[in-house]
Amino acid sequence: MFFIKQLTQTILLHPSYFGPQMTEYLEQKLHSDVQGTCSGRLGYIIKVLSILDHGTGKVLNGTGEAEFRTTYSAIVMKPFKGEDVDGIVNNVSKMGVFLDVGPLSVFISTHHLPAEMKFDSTSNPPSFIIPGQTEGVIVKGVKLRCRLIGTRVDATEIFAIGSIKDDWLGVQLVDEDEGDEDLVPVAEGGGGEGAVEAY
Repeated sequence: MFFIKQLTQTILLHPSYFGPQMTEYLEQKLHSDVQGTCSGRLGYIIKVLSILDHGTGKVLNGTGEAEFRTTYSAIVMKPFKGEDVDGIVNNVSKMGVFLDVGPLSVFISTHHLPAEMKFDSTSNPPSFIIPGQTEGVIVKGVKLRCRLIGTRVDATEIFAIGSIKDDWLGVQLVDEDEGDEDLVPVAEGGGGEGAVEAY
């Protein structure tokens, strides 16, 4: 999921930034240009850790701007099929659940929810519930653990599909007294006796 990668970026610097503080402006421009962006090949660039080489500036004809080929190291996030991820439910509809895993959006369709979970259209906000149970309700804002069963990579975005049908996937409950997280498995068959325990 998370990797440290060495990357390069071409940065254009306006002549007004030439001077003693040019290196600082170059670093600021690198952060604003790449941090938070997504490359389908590399994944999401979460944070620039350090600049390894600012590069030698080359003044462009006509504009007067300087072009720098900068080398830097960064934390990148790239999801893979079969990974278990934790996220926050962003939206619930009768079609399924949208989960935010950092910058990644994961869709869990009703086909990949446990069979006993039903969409409750009368609740506000909308939710998926297990009839007769008060725990394990999927509603906007709850923490959810899912398994990625597929990803699609575009030039500037990554899409993922998830499932919570297996053991130890589902809603995470936070114990306010202990500060520990208990995982409520909602998969068919659960985990048998004692399936709910500190994860």
